[in-house]
Amino acid sequence: MGKRIWRTLRYLLGEQSNGVFLFILGKFESLVAKVLSVAMVIVVFASIHDLIFFLGNELFTHPTLGSKLIEILGIFLSILVALEILENVSGYLKSHVIQTELVLSTALIAVSRKLVILDIDRTPSGNAVGLGIAVLALSLSYWIVRVAGRQDRSP
Repeated sequence: MGKRIWRTLRYLLGEQSNGVFLFILGKFESLVAKVLSVAMVIVVFASIHDLIFFLGNELFTHPTLGSKLIEILGIFLSILVALEILENVSGYLKSHVIQTELVLSTALIAVSRKLVILDIDRTPSGNAVGLGIAVLALSLSYWIVRVAGRQDRSP
């Protein structure tokens, strides 16, 4: 049995089998992407469950949501980030290409979520400035990718 495994490994690592190795690697990448998709679906359902129970609890204990609005928005935006990540993985499964524009928009939503739920009184000013710079950098990157994409598609 051990000789057979070594022989298979030597074959896969040999020059003549690059196609076989890449095929196996592609299958592995697809399997990992599918597992990540299923895990992300579970995360989305769990987050929706948390949001529903949080809203229900808050509506019955406090008829006005003013004090908890930031927390509700944070949960809501977390669900949107999870959906964007799921879209990233789904897009990869369809085309085996990482879609830069989608990754940047996901990062922009995630950083924006952090800004929305940020407690400005307890946050050092350097952190707030850093998040602001991150939003500007991601926005600029997103704009550059969109403009470049339009130029690639124009006749």
